[in-house]
Amino acid sequence: MIASRRPVLAAVLTVVGGAFVLAGGLVLWVIGTVLAHEFGLSSPLFVGGVVLGLLTMALGGLMGLVPRARRLLGALALACAVASIPLAFGGFVVGFVLTAIGGAIAVARPPRRVVVVTAGSPSGPSPPWT
Repeated sequence: MIASRRPVLAAVLTVVGGAFVLAGGLVLWVIGTVLAHEFGLSSPLFVGGVVLGLLTMALGGLMGLVPRARRLLGALALACAVASIPLAFGGFVVGFVLTAIGGAIAVARPPRRVVVVTAGSPSGPSPPWT
């Protein structure tokens, strides 16, 4: 039987990094909304950092819940980390670094193999004809 461990460190780093990306996205959204209001402009691009932060946090949570999909989720977290640079100031750079490290750990870490050993009968080995 092969069981895979949960990538807890990768999931935690990705969720914390996503929180920083969310904070950076909120700051950019507020600044963009104020500037857009002052100059009479409107752009839905300001919401991108907030959505990206929430998506990154969701990917980190899914890494912990679905360990078999950790490589795909880690690759998506790496893509979100790169996308957070222009959309959310990279989560004040801390969010970018934490998310990138969490995604890299999820992608690179090999699964642990668990060997299940069953005990024989207390009376000894079974005869060959059974």
